[in-house]
Amino acid sequence: MSGLRIDHLGIIVADLDKAIERFRFLTDGEPAYTKDMPDVGLRIATFEAENISLELVEYAGSASEFAKEVMGDETGLNHISLGVDDLNKAITEFTEAGFKIMEGFPREGAHGQVAFFRRDNDTGLLFELCERAKI
Repeated sequence: MSGLRIDHLGIIVADLDKAIERFRFLTDGEPAYTKDMPDVGLRIATFEAENISLELVEYAGSASEFAKEVMGDETGLNHISLGVDDLNKAITEFTEAGFKIMEGFPREGAHGQVAFFRRDNDTGLLFELCERAKI
């Protein structure tokens, strides 16, 4: 797959405010990006490290059921988001390679259009494809 890059690592946290404080210490900085997504019950903060983005995700409210179905309930490192230039092309390539897209995707995510795939049996990893919104 050409043009593939790691966009971010997704980390599920129990309390976003406490996690932000911890990551302020770890990165010596502020979140580069925060977003509340009440339609899917998520609160998100992204920190930029020198070589990768770290996305902190908190489930917030009853609307988070869809997000929990996609990402699961456990806190900690959750998914690897792969940045792509053309989401539809990447989805086709992933499905042709045997990855199974989750129902309800592609859709708008925190940073642009995203697609989650079922946890990969061979690696045990949860993959997300992300086509960042053009600003």
